[in-house]
Amino acid sequence: MVKEIERHGIPVVHMCTVVPISLTVGANRILPTVAIPYPLGNPALPPAEEKELRRGLVERALVALTTEVDGQTVFED
Repeated sequence: MVKEIERHGIPVVHMCTVVPISLTVGANRILPTVAIPYPLGNPALPPAEEKELRRGLVERALVALTTEVDGQTVFED
């Protein structure tokens, strides 16, 4: 799905917990996330900390979205 969307000129950030799978499917902008059962959060955290975690992931995704890439790029911390 990611490659098809990008084929139409729309940049996509693939936020995932298993980077090798994203590399295999050919995603260009890959952002590692938290964990398989909760990729975009951590329910064990207090609400304020989880909100901060989620905001950080979204901010990193926005940076990745606006970054020009040439091929597959993994956006680590």
